[in-house]
Amino acid sequence: MTDDQRKPDDTETKTIDAETELDVPDTDTDNLDEDQDAAFPGLDGLDEGMLGQVQEMMAKLGRADELEKENADLKGRLARLAADFENYRRRTQEDVQAAQGQGVSKAAEALMPVYDDMDRAVTMGAADPAKLVPGMQAVQGKILNVFSSLGLEVTGKEGEAFDPQWHEALQVVPGDEDDVIVQVYQLGFRMGDRLVRPARVVVSKKG
Repeated sequence: MTDDQRKPDDTETKTIDAETELDVPDTDTDNLDEDQDAAFPGLDGLDEGMLGQVQEMMAKLGRADELEKENADLKGRLARLAADFENYRRRTQEDVQAAQGQGVSKAAEALMPVYDDMDRAVTMGAADPAKLVPGMQAVQGKILNVFSSLGLEVTGKEGEAFDPQWHEALQVVPGDEDDVIVQVYQLGFRMGDRLVRPARVVVSKKG
């Protein structure tokens, strides 16, 4: 076989090889496109920047759902807290009212024997007026004892130093010393450091 006869075969072989090489698909590129289409259907043609924005928006939407759930949870907790506070306020008010009722009952119970003594003094005084004054003095002493048992202290006695925190001066008169109570119009009462009623007194002032 001559060289001229072999040339057509070589040319045909090269042509077939070239066509074969052109028909080989770009496998990596095709798979990447398919993956993007599967992850974000309907977003064909978006560049990387736009795709990133879409992903960011989707993340924010997910975060919004979480915040909405947290908000609903906080509202529920607030409602429960408000209900608990209302129950606490009602119980406290009931306790205060009960304590006040017990205090009034205790004071009334302590004063009942005083009323009995006063009733006897009036009855005896009606028959013999001379006995009325000693009977009323006894009742006064008993009342002061009751006040003492309730925690009340008497303030504003004659000879006591005048103290504007506990006493109210109705009049000032000349005397041997300054600021001494020389007459009591009305006894005062205190409970510890709290003034219940000021004593109404007359106070001396050196001339």
